[in-house]
Amino acid sequence: MLQQTRVAAVLEHYRLFLRRFPNVRALADASESAVLAAWSGLGYYRRARMMRLCAKAIVKEHNGRFPATSLELRSLPGIGPYTAAAIASIAFGEPIAVVDGNVERVTERLIGESLLLKEHWQRAQDLLTAHRPGDHNQAMMELGATICTPRQPKCGACPVRRWCATQGEPSPAVASARPASKEIWCNLAQQDGRIRLIQRDAGASLMAGMWELPTSTVVRPDSPAWRTFRHSITTNNYTVYVTREAPNGQGKWIPVARLPEMPITGLTRKILKAAGII
Repeated sequence: MLQQTRVAAVLEHYRLFLRRFPNVRALADASESAVLAAWSGLGYYRRARMMRLCAKAIVKEHNGRFPATSLELRSLPGIGPYTAAAIASIAFGEPIAVVDGNVERVTERLIGESLLLKEHWQRAQDLLTAHRPGDHNQAMMELGATICTPRQPKCGACPVRRWCATQGEPSPAVASARPASKEIWCNLAQQDGRIRLIQRDAGASLMAGMWELPTSTVVRPDSPAWRTFRHSITTNNYTVYVTREAPNGQGKWIPVARLPEMPITGLTRKILKAAGII
């Protein structure tokens, strides 16, 4: 859940998710729709789909128990080198380093060199405290997230400043691209305890199969906005104009009572909460 998502946005989702799926078997037995509904609002829905497939594989191939090594973990759906190393080191004490964007920045500033990805993993492994790998990995990630930040690093508070070659100079890994800004229009139609939603195509590259309000990128100055929202999806920032037009047009009428069980997009959830519908 924390992948490219702020802690504050994750906490309540995490608690509710564990309440609904308290163990790996419960997650493995759940339908994809139920998992996506519980994930709604976090974005990057492929993570939820792969986690469910991972749970199924753990139950079927490992009798419901997580493998304890990074090599075994990487054989599971949705688990790559970073996630495997994080689980293996933190949960099982395997002496293997973790590399994410924060660790890359700390390492490059510390040694004063721009590194290739393979070199990052080797350098991180060289620095690893083998008898406490989980604590070491979490400390490196936290150092990059809170002290050795991309801009305006807090060098005065850095516990490794005396060994740092750059003393807070910009890291080669800092991205300069700015998020794109776009405008979209959504229509919230409501009648007889139902709202009109449409389902995204199952093959869509983003939020496949999720339900949302009818949406358009066409500017409609003749339709005054009921509310305006700011919303971010991946690298795009959106200004969202919501109209409340007559109940006709595209989509399917969905009873409000069914919404908690349906995978709806985070933007749709935000709008429905503002309207007092959920």
